Parts: sequence; C-alpha cells; structure tokens
Amino acid sequence: MVNIAYLSIGSNLGDRLDIFRKAFQLLTENPHIMLVATSSFYETDPVGYADQDCFLNAVLKVETDLHPEELLHVCMQIEQTLGRKREIRWGPRTLDLDILLYNHENIETEILSVPHPRMHERAFVIVPLMEVDPDIRLPHMHAPLSDLLEQIPDKEGVRLWKVKNGEGAFALFES
Repeated sequence: MVNIAYLSIGSNLGDRLDIFRKAFQLLTENPHIMLVATSSFYETDPVGYADQDCFLNAVLKVETDLHPEELLHVCMQIEQTLGRKREIRWGPRTLDLDILLYNHENIETEILSVPHPRMHERAFVIVPLMEVDPDIRLPHMHAPLSDLLEQIPDKEGVRLWKVKNGEGAFALFES
C-alpha cells in the first residue's frame, strides 16, 4: 500500500540551502520514500524562541510504504546525520524534518502526533503546504487551509525565498 505523507523541512544554522539539498538527497536515496512534490522555499521568522536567525522552510509531499513511526525514524536519522542537536525547544537547528500529515489519519503515540499538533497555527507550514496541495483539509478541520491561514497573526513573517518553477525538486538547488 502506498501512503501519502507531507513533511515540513526547516533549517536556520549553517548553509541552509546545502542542508536542504543533502536532506532531499538522503530522502530520495531511501528506497521506501518517493518525493512527489515540493513547495518553493520560504524564509521565515523564528517562532517560540525568537533570539535566533531566520529559517528556511518548505513542505514536501512523499509516497512511502513505511509506517508512520518508521518514517519518523528515517526523518530523525537524517536530522542527526546532518548535525541536529536538540538543546533549546524551538531553538536553532541545522535541520528539522516533521511529519505534518500521513494519509488522512490521526495518529497519537508516545513519539508521534499526526497531524502535527501546531501546524494549523504556523504560517511557515500552511503557506508552503497550500502551494503543494491547496485542496487538502486537515483531519477534524473542515475549514480550507486558506481560512486557517487567515486566522494566523504572523503570516507576514513568511517570505518567498526561492520559487519552484514547476521543474523537479532538485531544480530549486540550481542557481
């Protein structure tokens, strides 16, 4: 069975674009994950812990035969491979890979909550998600993403950084 998952990717330490490139490479090298679509890249103001550099954010749509916790494990391995250290909650990080949605399921385990518990409050997630799949609805929420975005106060903190021009995801890494 093919599962559809949406992942958010973010970075605000080091060469953010190179970290994204390496993360995309590691994801696509996994035989259980196929990258279907990606948003443009957005530069975003930090949320929660504000005393840090701006983030680069995007959303990826993938097909996978991995179960949700297996996909989470792959994401965490990639984060660790690319130097992620968990020192300050919502603090600076080389890479953050989160599972936003997995099929249209609600998942609650000790290590995973899907849909991502705060995604509907975060413009840096909703804006690129709308770009990848404007018609998607969050489980248990009947409002379209555009309505959710209107309710978020800090959407001006999300700025288009590199436009996806319709070509493959790796075209975003070319000059």
